[in-house]
Amino acid sequence: MPANLSPEYKAAEAAYRKAREPRERLDCLREMLRTIPKHKGTERLQADIKARIKDLGDEIDVGRRGGGHGGPPLVIRPEGAAQIALLGPANAGKSLLHARLTASGAHDAPYPFTTQFPMPGMMPYEDIHFQLVDLPALAAEHPVPWLQATLQSADAALLVVDLGDPACMDQIAEVQATLAGRRVALSDDWEARSTAPADTADEEGDPFALRLPTLLLANKADAIEHVDAELDALRDLAGVRYPALAVSATTGQGLHELGALLFRLLGVVRVYTKAPGHHAEKTRPFTLRRGETVRDVARLVHRDLEHSVRYARVWGHSGFEGQQVGPEHALADRDTVELHA
Repeated sequence: MPANLSPEYKAAEAAYRKAREPRERLDCLREMLRTIPKHKGTERLQADIKARIKDLGDEIDVGRRGGGHGGPPLVIRPEGAAQIALLGPANAGKSLLHARLTASGAHDAPYPFTTQFPMPGMMPYEDIHFQLVDLPALAAEHPVPWLQATLQSADAALLVVDLGDPACMDQIAEVQATLAGRRVALSDDWEARSTAPADTADEEGDPFALRLPTLLLANKADAIEHVDAELDALRDLAGVRYPALAVSATTGQGLHELGALLFRLLGVVRVYTKAPGHHAEKTRPFTLRRGETVRDVARLVHRDLEHSVRYARVWGHSGFEGQQVGPEHALADRDTVELHA
């Protein structure tokens, strides 16, 4: 990152890292370009920002016009409690897993590179949903030029491998190398992301570097006799510390554990809202991350309310029944909040 970046630019960059909606990210990119100091030391970054503005703007236009005017969208609007990207080598069973978990009808076939475009689907867990996005298989001989832009809105990744494939260790290394070429790193640090977006700059200050918390899904576990030992051996030999879960897309083995595991790893907090004098709306909670506050709920209700909220009354684990709290009060899972602006 070049030196002498203005406070205005740094604020725009911070807003970009937090943004999840494509249009909000586009607005932040334009603000980054407007506020970046124009000198030789920033020329490369300026070009990068301009390219991302063009690509993201084109994708938003495609989505507005409909897929028939340029193919399926490559930037998926986040929905649900979190957006999770399914990554992995060819024939690991990603598409079948996606279809089983989301009932999306995703096409699965016994030949490589079946998935050509992002395929979103919603996986239910209790009273919330996780958005799972199936992506093309990652391999050096099959580049996906739009991958980094698509992953920009992801909160985490599921790295899917065939546990019975002798080459799965090398495939993990190839996936990591392919992603590194797109400035994407898979991380085992979920706790650091419980209150921060996935797209956090790397140690060199690259605003577009992605670091995605990752869960290793060892698929086709039904064909393995000693699953736990095989999974431990794979993690040791591959040199990865991602949390791992053995599953089978064919038999459904382990799939019932995935929702609860993602809920815990992501630090999801469900919050119900109520109007004064009315009962709480208990069917569609707002979802936060561990440590987020009344002000964050207000932002989800309406962007303007984030700045005008004065206090709230809270029922649940973060306070006594009906306690009056300020905007910076941290909320707990299943709290009910009554906002006052």
